[in-house]
Amino acid sequence: MPEADIEHIYEYDPKYLAEILKSVKTIAMVGASADKTKFSYGVLRQLSEIGYDILPVNPNPTVLEIRGLKVYRSLTEIDKPVDMVDVFRPKAELYGIAEQAIAIRAKVLWGQIGVYDDRAAKLAEDAGLKVVMNRCPKIELFRPFWKPRLDLKI
Repeated sequence: MPEADIEHIYEYDPKYLAEILKSVKTIAMVGASADKTKFSYGVLRQLSEIGYDILPVNPNPTVLEIRGLKVYRSLTEIDKPVDMVDVFRPKAELYGIAEQAIAIRAKVLWGQIGVYDDRAAKLAEDAGLKVVMNRCPKIELFRPFWKPRLDLKI
């Protein structure tokens, strides 16, 4: 792995993550899928059910709704303020998505598990966005409640 990719793939301060997840209300989910077997569908469902305003972004013109939510073709098509851009696209696309997140004045750029690019992170941070990469907000929301029990017998 190139040295430039290391900064954003390791641990974040749990307080930093908790503050982001507590402060955001509207999440644009780039790469949202209507396919119930896809990870993005499960995350969209969970975040929506716990009260976040989810704005699915999918360029496929045949996908009009996901779980009753209007689907947008791009971030720039969204007609209301976005707090966080959650990215379910290949990491090669992250820099361009970071540029769009800045253009729509999002507050947070969040790359899902496997989605990281330090150039995109620096671009977003330099524009004033908070950045999380290689993490899933659904997992981070429930992490404080999950305690491994290594003493249990299998």
